[in-house]
Parts: sequence; C-alpha cells; structure tokens
Amino acid sequence: MALSEKNHAQILPGLRQYLPNYWSFGAALIAAIVLAPILSVLAIALFPSENIWPHLMATTLPRYVTNTLVLMCGVGALAACVGTGAAWLVARYEFPGRRILEWALLLPLGIPAYVGAYALVDFLEYAGPVQSALRNLFGWQSARDYWFPEIRSMGAAILVLGLALFPYVYLLARNAFREQSATSEEVAQSLGARPWARFWRVGLPLARPAIAAGTAIVMMEAVNDFGTVDYFAVQTLTTGIFTVWLESNNAGGAAQISSVVLTLVILLVTLEKFSRRKMRFFNLSSRLRPIPRRVLPGARGWLAMFACLVPFALGFVLPTGVILSHALDNAGSWSEPALWRAGVNTLTVGGIAAVVTVLGGIFLVYGVRLSGAALPRLLLPVTTIGYAAPGAVLGVGILIPLATLDNMIADAIWASTGWDPGLFLTGTGFALVLAYFVRFFAIAQGAADAAMGRISPNLPLAARSLGRSKGQVLTSIYYPLARASVASALLLVFVDCVKELPATLLLRPFNYETLATRVHEQASLEALGQASPPAILVILVGLIAVGLLARANR
Repeated sequence: MALSEKNHAQILPGLRQYLPNYWSFGAALIAAIVLAPILSVLAIALFPSENIWPHLMATTLPRYVTNTLVLMCGVGALAACVGTGAAWLVARYEFPGRRILEWALLLPLGIPAYVGAYALVDFLEYAGPVQSALRNLFGWQSARDYWFPEIRSMGAAILVLGLALFPYVYLLARNAFREQSATSEEVAQSLGARPWARFWRVGLPLARPAIAAGTAIVMMEAVNDFGTVDYFAVQTLTTGIFTVWLESNNAGGAAQISSVVLTLVILLVTLEKFSRRKMRFFNLSSRLRPIPRRVLPGARGWLAMFACLVPFALGFVLPTGVILSHALDNAGSWSEPALWRAGVNTLTVGGIAAVVTVLGGIFLVYGVRLSGAALPRLLLPVTTIGYAAPGAVLGVGILIPLATLDNMIADAIWASTGWDPGLFLTGTGFALVLAYFVRFFAIAQGAADAAMGRISPNLPLAARSLGRSKGQVLTSIYYPLARASVASALLLVFVDCVKELPATLLLRPFNYETLATRVHEQASLEALGQASPPAILVILVGLIAVGLLARANR
C-alpha cells in the first residue's frame, strides 16, 4: 500500500503537466463559442436540406457578388482618399480650425451608416429641401422639368458608407503620420522634393500599413452593412441572406450565400496582410523628433480647412441636423411606450452582452498569462475571428443550430414532465447576447491584453509569493490597475451592440425591438419622424464611444 502511494506521488506530478487545467479548458470553451457559428454556416452550406446553389449561380448570386465587390471597392477607395488626405493635412500643417477639426473628423463614427442614409434621402428626395428650393428658384413645376441624380442608388450607398467609415482610416493614418521622424522629411527636402513629392514618396509609403489596415476595416464594415444598402435598394450578399432566408424560407440557401461572404472577408484579410508582408519600418534614431507642422498662409490655409470641413459636414452635421429637426418636429414621438420599451430592451441585451464579453476577454487573457500550456496561446488569436464575420452571417450560424437545440430541449421536457417550457434560447434575448459576444469579443480581448501587458509581472509574482491565489491576484492586482481599460472596453462593446442591426434583425425574439431595429423599421415605412427619436438615442450613445476614442488617442 505504501509502495502504491509512493508510485502515485511520483506519477501524478508528471501527468499533471499534460492534463488541461481550468484556464486551458476555459480558453478552449471560449474559442469554441466564437468559432461555432462560423463552422455551423459552413456545415449548413455544405449539407443543405434543399440545395439551391445551381439556382443561385444561375440567377441572383452573380448580381449579389458584383454589387458587393463594387460597394467594397468604392467605399474603401473613398474612405482611403478622404481619411488619408484629412490625416495628412491635420498632422503636417497648421491652418484655421485645425485643432477643432482634428477631433471633429472622428465624429462621423458616432452616426450609424443607416441613419446617414435616411437623412440623405430625406434631404435630397423630390419633396426634400434641396429639390424644393430648386423648383422654387427656377420655377420648375415637376420632376420632368429638370434632371436630378437618383438618390437610392449604388453611388449614394458608396457615398454614405464612405463618409460614415472614413474615420477608421483617418485615425490610423493620422497616428502614423504623427509618429514619423523629421529626419526622413529633412532628407527628402534637402534633395529638392516638393510637398507633394514628400507626401507621395516618403509620408505615404511609411504610413501604408496603417492606411491598409484602416481600409480593410472599412471594407469589412461595408460588407456587414444591411440598413444602408436595403434602404437604397442595392442588392448585395447581405441583403441576399435576408431575402433567401426570410422571404424564400430557405436556410440552406442563406448559409450558402453566407459562405460566399465569409470567403470574401477571409480573402480581404489575407490580401491586406499579404500586401505588407515584407514591409518593415524602423526608427533608427535613439530619440524620435516629430515633424513640425508647417503654417499654410492665406488662401491655402482656408482651402485646407474647407477640405477637412466637407467630410465632417456631410458625415456628421448633415445627418445629425436632419434627424434632430425631425425629432423636434415630432416631439410626441418621445412619449410613445414602444420607444422606451425598445430602449429598455437595448440596455438589457447590450448591457448583459458587454459584461459577459468583457469578463470572457479578461478570463481568456489572464488564463493565457498564467497557463504554461500551449493550447490557450494558440487559441488566443483564433477568438478574434468573430469580429471579421458580418452580423448576418453570425445570425445564420447561430439561429439555425440554436433553434434545433431549443426544440430538442423543449420536446424532452415535455415528454418527461408534460410541461411545455417554450423556446427559452431563441425565444428570449439569449441568442442576441450570444451573437454580440461572438461579434465583439475581439474588442474586449484586445483591451484586456493591452491593459495587462502594461502591468509589470513582478507585481503578480510578489502577490503569489505572499500566498495570494490566482483569483485574488486578478481581483487585487490586475483589476485595480486595468480598471480604466476595462471600463472603456465595456462601453465600446455596449455601443457596438446598440448600433448592430443585421444580427439583431435576424435573432431578436418575436415582437422584440431594440433602438436599431425600431429606427430601421420606421424608416423603411417612410416614417422618419417616428424613427428620429430612437436614431437620436443611438447617435448619443455612439458619440460617447467617439469621445473615448479621442481621449485614448490624444
């Protein structure tokens, strides 16, 4: 017996290093939750109950793919040009209003693109103020008397999305331009390079990785968009998912279109990384000397201010002004019970999703730092894939298997007890919380990783040597030092949950509205006055996130 106990004492420590601890298990579970919807989409697409792939290929799929590619490229090009140009002017030159515009150019991020679409149509349509003023000014009687561009078109969709998303490029490019050394600029100037040549040959190549990353984010957001393209009657892959699933009642076909969307997103991310695989830039100076801003005198300074003012006015002032005017004209809409029910629903699912997502991110990052096992470290980058997946794709990947599981559980309870519990997974906000968790987990994980990375490893080691447990180290050492980053992550995830439209439309329970879905439904009915109050609330929440972003990038 003693020999057996001795053998166990020798064998168990050796086996323990091969057994997964609860940190490894938790990391694997989180990765499985994030990957499950994407794998589900692929499985349903490969083995659909009714294969309509040949029908899609012969009819609508080419149009969906073509429109999606045109939209991606158009929005990416517009955002890259506007964001890079504005970032260069703000970072390198001094002109009237530069300090205000430097932060004002971030504000369009607070306006959901679908809200900008509703505002633009209301402003430019036949009965809107622009065309009404033209008819009064020139005496035109009807639309036959003059030509005006078609508002609900691909071009308008590209314009709205580009103006809403260019701050992604602007922010990254501005930081890249500010971090460049004055040495390279002085060398180029000594060789006779003019300002345009210095931008094209020095500044732009050094900032290219940041610009490419921002443009890739913009293009992925363009693929994810549903509200804008649906309102402008542009048929993309995302609208195709809704059409095939909800109108044709074919989940397999929706999954097959979703697999095409995933392929496009993966190709986009791969191309972005491949384009800068050999690009490495290093600052060889021991002390970075920033490039001083050059004062633009006279007309050139005012022209630079105008160039930065236009995207700010079109991307923020115009949609906010139109929506605010409708909200003031329809003051009675603020007292509607449906609006405040939507607000409560938004706070509930968004708040729960934000807390769960941030806690999951903290657990995963802390577990990777504690565990010496290879599994958590391998799974850490995998868990960010959900952010690249469009909301409509996640909706397909979550609802179909979750509804099957929900029905199985309800049938089992009914068979054993005679009580029908209903659908407590898909019939509640659980599916929405799960979708938000998968979609925005990368934000929480990135914030937790950055915050914990700034904490010296000596502090937790000292706490452990004093007898503190791993959980106590997390709550007494890491959390107090990373509290600000955790709070920012909570707010950012919550704001993204409030603005998310495609996944919410697909996964919300029956007769369950959030602020985003109420804006979409009322605007789809051409009731912009009813859509304005929830739109204002969504904008206010978005502006809080922009304020946080501006504060973090001072």
